[in-house]
Amino acid sequence: MNQKVIDALNAARMRELGAVSQYLEQHYELEDQMYGKLADRLKDIGIQEMKHAEAFAERILFLGGVPASKPDVVAQKGQSIAQMLQTDIGLEEAAILMYNDSAKLCRAEGDNASADLFEDILKQEEGHLDEFQNKADFVKDLGQAYLATLVE
Repeated sequence: MNQKVIDALNAARMRELGAVSQYLEQHYELEDQMYGKLADRLKDIGIQEMKHAEAFAERILFLGGVPASKPDVVAQKGQSIAQMLQTDIGLEEAAILMYNDSAKLCRAEGDNASADLFEDILKQEEGHLDEFQNKADFVKDLGQAYLATLVE
């Protein structure tokens, strides 16, 4: 058992659980406000994050550790769509930084399988970041006209 690797995996699992909580909270709020298209997309991303959390847990168990069960952040509530997207951008940027560093740590510790896991999930997080940045740009540049396209 390599405690440094397990700690990195648990930190990532907590990060993913925080993202799940945040994205599903946003999904519920947006669904209630009739922004169905964006609500559905956030639900989909939240489910992807759940799968990431599960993958980290499985690796932790394989290594003989105990998976963390608490998120590392508390979900923000009552934000505007622009604020939601900034929150989401921050979550994804932090995850990308963490997972890059964690992959390096795992390789230095001789655990290439854990490093590969971090790198695979990192690619998906980069896709989420790109999507949130694009949506934030649309809100900034197009305002209400773009928001109207999200209503379902």
